[in-house]
Amino acid sequence: MPEEAENWRDGVSQPVADEIDCIIKAFRGSSDRRPEIRAARNERGVDHLYAEGQILVRAEYLDRVLEILGEQSERDLQASAPERTRRVIGGVALLTLAGSRTVSEALTEIDRQLGRGIATPDHVLTVAGEGGEGMACPATEPQQAYCDIEPYPAVSGEHAGAGVLIYQADTGLLDDAASTHSWLAGVQAADIDPLPPKLPGGVQPIPPYAGHGTFVAGVIRCMAPAADIVVANAFSIAGSQLESDLVTRLEDELRRGVDIFHLSIAARSRHDLPLIAFEQWLNRLNQYKGSICICPAGNDSSRRPNWPGAFPGVIAVGALGSDWHGRASFTNFGGWVDVYAPGRDLVNAFATGTYTCHVAPYTGQVREFYGMAKWSGTSFSTPIVTGLIAARMSRTGENAAQAAAALLAEARAQAIPGVGPVLLPHHFGGWAQSG
Repeated sequence: MPEEAENWRDGVSQPVADEIDCIIKAFRGSSDRRPEIRAARNERGVDHLYAEGQILVRAEYLDRVLEILGEQSERDLQASAPERTRRVIGGVALLTLAGSRTVSEALTEIDRQLGRGIATPDHVLTVAGEGGEGMACPATEPQQAYCDIEPYPAVSGEHAGAGVLIYQADTGLLDDAASTHSWLAGVQAADIDPLPPKLPGGVQPIPPYAGHGTFVAGVIRCMAPAADIVVANAFSIAGSQLESDLVTRLEDELRRGVDIFHLSIAARSRHDLPLIAFEQWLNRLNQYKGSICICPAGNDSSRRPNWPGAFPGVIAVGALGSDWHGRASFTNFGGWVDVYAPGRDLVNAFATGTYTCHVAPYTGQVREFYGMAKWSGTSFSTPIVTGLIAARMSRTGENAAQAAAALLAEARAQAIPGVGPVLLPHHFGGWAQSG
């Protein structure tokens, strides 16, 4: 059973510990109002990350939960301390705990009286992943590439993706990316992915996770060059965000009329239970005919479900290795993963500047980048699938749900034994995807 532990590093691989430390420190330094981030352990290492001092509660049970915790009713609490509760989304409330009671203590008692899944931690959702059993997501830190190298997979020669709107929740778009890289022209930034001021001598430092959103948008555009993409900096704290904050933002974005919600996140949860606020958002999304949500499966080399990819209504994408015939060593897998696509050593747009590695065994190594990078992870296999769906939509006139269903059927028809359903870039000769 997962439990809170100060010694969460015990038995955790150094690369994963480095990623978790980076996230915890970033939350601590981002704002005085941010809750402290804790790591919960299981018998194999780190189980999940969460915000200490606050829990998510199914709204219909809020008064009962307050009673179990020895608190006044929701109505009285709203009158006396309104800052302690807020609605994250219809059906789910965020409750700040009183006194010194910990999340672990509160949830243990709520589980005992009401059962699991009524209240959960406010989980940390991240493009970096925090699984203690394997690699993080991205599976590698960005690697150097020649400044004038072509993207890989290459830009499709077709005018694919026209008329399709993709909302990409990620780390934002670098402010000069669309003007520097032709295949990113017209991509919109809901928020800029900010880089720090230049150091003396004009050197531009590149923080961890910066450029992730730009790279992902570039991969989508290579598959669907005419697609409309809005890139949001939804994971502005070391590539991470709390479930409560992300879901509130995603609900606001439903009004855009988005065809494909591309969410670059993969996270573990307490007891492997569904994320209750995100579950409510999916229910809202399902009210919009034809729209879909797609997420990476994560990079723990594990069968354990990662969220939100493990939801039945979400397309979860794993990664193929460099030969495109077997699973990448880092990818998650299992029946909950819908499809696999290339995810090893992709090349696309990135920042220009100096990056200092923060994950073992390369900690402290300095890498110079000139606007392109090579990167691996399910974060990057996923935009291949998103782009293929968008390309099919413009080619056939299908909505996103119809195009996704058709492509997943093709993926199952060409499944690789021992791997699963597979989709590959449509402009690669014998691996062409039919219409």
